[in-house]
Amino acid sequence: MSFRGLRTSKFRHVFGTAIRKDAHYEGIRVTRNSWDSTFCAVNPKFLAVVTEAAGGGCFLVLPVEKTGRVPNNPPMVAGHRAAVLDIQWSPWDDNIIASCSEDMTVKVWVIPEKGLEESLTEAEATLEWHQRRVGFIAWHPSAHNILMSAGSDNMVVIWNVGTAEPLSVIECHNDILWSCGWNYDGSRIVTTCKDKTLRVIDPRTGEVISEKKKAHDGAKPQRAVYMKDGRIFTTGFSRMSERQYALWDDNNLSEPITLEEIDTSNGVLFPFYDPDNNLVYLGGKGDSNIRYYEVTDQSPYVHYIDRFDTSDPQRGLGFMPKRGVNALQNEIARFYKLHPNKVEPISFTVPRKSELFQEDLYPDTASQTPALSADDWIEGKVADPILMSIRDELKSVLPQKPRLAGLKKPNALNRPKLLAAKPSTTNSVRDSAPPKPAPAPEPTPAPAPAPVPKVERSPPAHERERSPPREHRGAGDRQTSVAATAQKLQQNAFERQEIQAREEPRQAQQQQIPPDFDFQELLEEVKGLRALVRQHERRIMNLEDALGIGD
Repeated sequence: MSFRGLRTSKFRHVFGTAIRKDAHYEGIRVTRNSWDSTFCAVNPKFLAVVTEAAGGGCFLVLPVEKTGRVPNNPPMVAGHRAAVLDIQWSPWDDNIIASCSEDMTVKVWVIPEKGLEESLTEAEATLEWHQRRVGFIAWHPSAHNILMSAGSDNMVVIWNVGTAEPLSVIECHNDILWSCGWNYDGSRIVTTCKDKTLRVIDPRTGEVISEKKKAHDGAKPQRAVYMKDGRIFTTGFSRMSERQYALWDDNNLSEPITLEEIDTSNGVLFPFYDPDNNLVYLGGKGDSNIRYYEVTDQSPYVHYIDRFDTSDPQRGLGFMPKRGVNALQNEIARFYKLHPNKVEPISFTVPRKSELFQEDLYPDTASQTPALSADDWIEGKVADPILMSIRDELKSVLPQKPRLAGLKKPNALNRPKLLAAKPSTTNSVRDSAPPKPAPAPEPTPAPAPAPVPKVERSPPAHERERSPPREHRGAGDRQTSVAATAQKLQQNAFERQEIQAREEPRQAQQQQIPPDFDFQELLEEVKGLRALVRQHERRIMNLEDALGIGD
């Protein structure tokens, strides 16, 4: 058996964290509708949540930064005559949101810049075509004002929101639709239906490009999402009611690329796709966890990373676009989990030691500039979304890389060479032996030369006052004193050369001091020179003590 080892991935250590309690949105009566929808939509500016209401449908819109307890009877978007089933923010304007309802209509609203100050009842546009309730809506990823809606009348309608007119009506489904979504450039859509068939459709003509019957064998709802490379990720149930996920090629739906079972829970799994990092997050209604996977081109194609667990089940989830995550904290995803009476943010982060911007975690993402107009799309044009750089958006708050200094500094290691030192015969342990003294001229031989006395070690400096007076030195002592004095003078000359070598570049620099010259750095260098001088003074004192030379 060959050992395959761990798979290399920069997302292996992604972890989820529940945001502190003071960042929650409390006092929100989240809807208890049994429709399989997320009931939440969020963008970098606003948070929208479908709420419980009597006698009609409404949803709450709050500024993202306005956390804490929501006041009693807050202003709502309350223009529907029946329960709201789905809400989606426009990718081109953070103040525009679309909603669909059991009253068979789709409405488009414009939220004031500072949020709602009074309830909003008049929609900017009302789209009427469906004959039964409208369960799902989705904005086109690259064309302006193109919206798709799917209803319980088995029809999918493509709208031009600007003119409130239907562009195409797709009637190829035999039963209620469970989900619908665009591909990356908006040239195809994928749908799942109660007849257990997965379909890939041309949204302009309504032609079915490919389909797969019984994509998942179970009778419970299936969900599908298009991936950036054209593959399709689906969730559903097996014949034994085990939850599954599968990966498909949209040009060949005969067999799945991979199909795996997850668990035996009964909640519908909602896939949330990050096209920038190719990550898929799975959160089920009624579950208390969020699983996340990385999708690659290598077998087994869908790689399990980890899951985030909590103790409370979720009624819905909102997924923040990449424009709204905190790149300063290496946050790659943020969810808004719906509780019965509050909304809790959950952050997913990649741990990194560096505080600089992580280029590999934040590739260019979809911007708010549409690549096509509605007329261009109607004429058959296709274009990928226009991308933006997250780094450019955060340039003013990101930590800057160290700037290269424009002023040249002297080389601190460029020291003049000293004479080679010879080990001393003294017993001093406080310093190394002094360099070999220069040869002195031999004295004239005396008629009766006296024997050279032994050199005694001088007491330390702090004991000199209490030491008895030194005895009179003979000729040998005078010879040693002269040699030591010559050595001391030579060493002082070397020190002066060293200081002069340090000062000459400094004097040259003072003639051209730039406006942003760092005088604090100059002060630190002066302190260093002073410390160097004190070090040499201590060395001179040690040499004197070792040779027994007094003042």
